[in-house]
Amino acid sequence: MTEPLIERPASPPTSFARLRADFGATYAANGLIGFIFAATGPVAVILSVGTRGGLSQAELASWIFGAFFLNGFLTLAACWLYRKPLAFFWTIPGTVLVGPALQHLSFQQVVGAFIATGLLMLLLGLSGWVRRAMALAPMPIVMGMVAGVFLRFGIDLVHALRDDPWVALPMVALFLVLSARPALGRRLPPMIGALSVGAVAVALSGRFDAGGAAAQWLALPVLQAPQWSWQAMVELVVPLAITVLVVQNGQGVAVLKSAGHSAPVNAVTIACGAWSVLTAFVGTVSTCLTGPTNAILASSGERERHYVAGIVVALLAILFGLFAPLFAQLMLASPPAFIATLAGLAMLRVLQASFVTAFGGHFTLGALVTFVVTVADLTLLNIGAAFWGLVAGFAVSWWLERGDFEAMQAAARAAEASARP
Repeated sequence: MTEPLIERPASPPTSFARLRADFGATYAANGLIGFIFAATGPVAVILSVGTRGGLSQAELASWIFGAFFLNGFLTLAACWLYRKPLAFFWTIPGTVLVGPALQHLSFQQVVGAFIATGLLMLLLGLSGWVRRAMALAPMPIVMGMVAGVFLRFGIDLVHALRDDPWVALPMVALFLVLSARPALGRRLPPMIGALSVGAVAVALSGRFDAGGAAAQWLALPVLQAPQWSWQAMVELVVPLAITVLVVQNGQGVAVLKSAGHSAPVNAVTIACGAWSVLTAFVGTVSTCLTGPTNAILASSGERERHYVAGIVVALLAILFGLFAPLFAQLMLASPPAFIATLAGLAMLRVLQASFVTAFGGHFTLGALVTFVVTVADLTLLNIGAAFWGLVAGFAVSWWLERGDFEAMQAAARAAEASARP
């Protein structure tokens, strides 16, 4: 008997009575921590990329609205239907990819690429080809590209320490102390500590520009009319789809598997594709199954009740999205070093993992070429460096690391054979 294309939801269906019975302080706390993680450093990444790309405050607030409010409803539906911790937010590597593109493309052209990426993912999910497509992309080469686009956040962190030490230094110091002392870090997560001490430092410095911060609290999404540009399609669609399906969704599936959950891969891909089209119209980058947040949701408690933490995250995200203009205004009223430090600290572990994956095994030469081309910010035919980095790295590996491709294909065939009944 063949498996259905879209994985079946949990049986019997989730009910409010079951949710009340499964609710507990552990799952509420995990949901709160997962939400706070998503609403701090990753939001700073959006603001950093968007301000560099010339987006208005209203467009940034609309981006955050889609990232939290719309993705919050997807998270709520997925957790309810499958009774698993399935938190959906936005692709952080994809957000970083958009930064250089906004230097030579209009935001409407970028939005057109968001829609095309969503349609591509939807096609892959509906066709059932997604597992095969994920297996075709050598992870070290992909992570070489991710390391290249993330490197700037590490450099900006160092520059913030140099240019504004009174704000950046306390944030980094407390982050390192809380990271070095796990017992303290469990009580006060390092990112939350950095955010808190940074807010105090900004307040004491007297450089918080609160002018107009209360002018608009509730979300008024800015609807974007997409423009179709072949440069945007070539530069963004394939890298965005790879970051969602291979980097983000692949990480999310692995995190859930390690916690004893089998993620509905096809359903997740279809949901990411459809929601990416929806959120694109308010200027939000592609939707993905998040790895770090799901890891927090499944970090403790009974496996069968982890979905409760996902529902808590969803409800908090919806609420946060409703007040997106207020939160965007408050963060943008802070000195640039505050956002740069917060974004840099949020990216440190991701940057470390990118380097480890890129240079820890196979395809190391291809990964290095991808990294170098991406960091060089090479633009040809008005197409950005991330695309050319992938092309160059794949070509070098295909020519000089053919054995690694053969080993990858053999491993994929073995995994497919073991998955058959």
